[in-house]
Amino acid sequence: QVQLIESGGGLVQTGGSLRLACAASERAFSTMSMAWFRQAPGKEREFVGGLTRIGGRTSYADSVKGRFTISRDNTKNTWYLQMNNLKPEDTAVYYCALLPGSTTAQSMRDRRIYNYWGQGTQVTVSS
Repeated sequence: QVQLIESGGGLVQTGGSLRLACAASERAFSTMSMAWFRQAPGKEREFVGGLTRIGGRTSYADSVKGRFTISRDNTKNTWYLQMNNLKPEDTAVYYCALLPGSTTAQSMRDRRIYNYWGQGTQVTVSS
């Protein structure tokens, strides 16, 4: 079983920034592809961005492109989601998700392919 530990959510004003973190075991970190999803009340869980295991390529939803950035710290077995210029519509519970093996920029957007999910962290952006 793969355990994911998320942190970094909170309350921020419009235009502010937050950084989310998703920590995993060393083995999971080196063998899996990851992505961030979010779910707002009454809405389906949606793709935010992802990072391919091979090549470290990133892909983002149009709604966050240019504002959010995914990165990884190999020394801490942790992925990050840096969120800048936050908007009220970014308010949601954010989840990290892992998949053994590789993804493509297209396939990573499908939440059904992921085997492991974090517990979620709440991000609230006030207007």
